[in-house]
Amino acid sequence: MPILKLNHVALHVADVAHSVPFYRDVLRLPLMERPAFDFPGAWFRVGTDQELHLIGDRDAAVHSHPRGTHVALEVEELDDWEAHLDAHNVERLPRKVRPDGAQQVFLKDPDGHWIELCLPARR
Repeated sequence: MPILKLNHVALHVADVAHSVPFYRDVLRLPLMERPAFDFPGAWFRVGTDQELHLIGDRDAAVHSHPRGTHVALEVEELDDWEAHLDAHNVERLPRKVRPDGAQQVFLKDPDGHWIELCLPARR
């Protein structure tokens, strides 16, 4: 009875309308249709068959840290991403290289959730 894959990650945000432009325009994730739940939210496609769900009306503090709770998104390269993030004045940390050779750039969303853009080590 195996787990097949990660289907989605959900992040709790204070204001969905404020967060959507960040995920759509800065992270360039395609917005998806969302069922008519009785609470605010937005869904985004990640890759071919994974999703990121935003759930609105957050009223508790966000506890996120690059070495703790965060979301990692794999990318093909980082140079253009760093320029893109800088052009959008996104708070980010300098690029790091992990001991295995993977490269990471950590950035913050409007609510303070840390997001990692990850370039895997060359195999």
